Amino acid sequence: MRRCLALSLALTLFATAQPVSLINGVRRLIAQHDLAGAERVARDWQAHHPASPELAAALSWLARAALQAKNLDQADAFAGEAAKMAFRFLIGQKLDDDPWLPTAAGAAIEVHAQVLAARGERPEAIGYLQAQLKQFAGTSLPERIRKNINLLGLEGKPAPPLDLSAAQWLGAKPPSLAGLRGRPVLLFFWAHWCGDCKAEVPILANIQRTFAPQGLVLIGPTRLYGYVAGGEDASSDKEKLYIEDIRRRYYAALPGMPVPLSAANFIAYGASTTPTVVLIDRAGVVRYYHPGAVPEAELNARIRALSK
Repeated sequence: MRRCLALSLALTLFATAQPVSLINGVRRLIAQHDLAGAERVARDWQAHHPASPELAAALSWLARAALQAKNLDQADAFAGEAAKMAFRFLIGQKLDDDPWLPTAAGAAIEVHAQVLAARGERPEAIGYLQAQLKQFAGTSLPERIRKNINLLGLEGKPAPPLDLSAAQWLGAKPPSLAGLRGRPVLLFFWAHWCGDCKAEVPILANIQRTFAPQGLVLIGPTRLYGYVAGGEDASSDKEKLYIEDIRRRYYAALPGMPVPLSAANFIAYGASTTPTVVLIDRAGVVRYYHPGAVPEAELNARIRALSK
């Protein structure tokens, strides 16, 4: 049945010749845990389109699926193939000139690093990621690469300082992390378009009520993305007003949360995933780094552990 579905998807792809259909077809089969079928779709496409950014992106999805299945050799092979193909298209154009190249290159880098770490080569993984961070400076990838570096080594290290130099924020003026020594700090990285961020607000409000009397400080960094509702392009001034409106409408339960507005904070903390939650102890050391939404019980336990 799965083989028939994969064949049907492949025939549809050839009939429509739409690049996005390749990605959708591959992802649909991956979601059904049919990695072999997803690879057949990609290879059938490859027979007619030997190299393209969208094929590189499809291979990167196969790499992620193989990694999730804990097939490290297969994951690394897909990642290497995706990277090699993507990098061919970087000759004569910028990474972000094509919508598929950041997906392909970013996932390939991420998977290779995670494979190294899973094999017990954590220092090598961090070194590889740091080299990629330098190579792709000035593109859309540093946040994602830094996230993977942080996942491997940020906990137990001093928290990177927040960028407050641009003097842009919403709400109260954000304090520096150095000025908050002696108090635990919870950083909540969010985005105006992020539904999971809005869903986290009641949890954060409960956390604040419970732990603010014990000194906990909540700071909510965000950044400009260049657009507003519906993906409409927007100037920085227009987007800032839009973010303020989102903050008033959806974050009213967190009225005292200062909101630094800086892309540099997202790069330093690798907040390519929103929300990203970071818990810093009274000495300024990161004790918890978590890209994605956090259940209230988990966050509550982490904060309580700081007071023991």
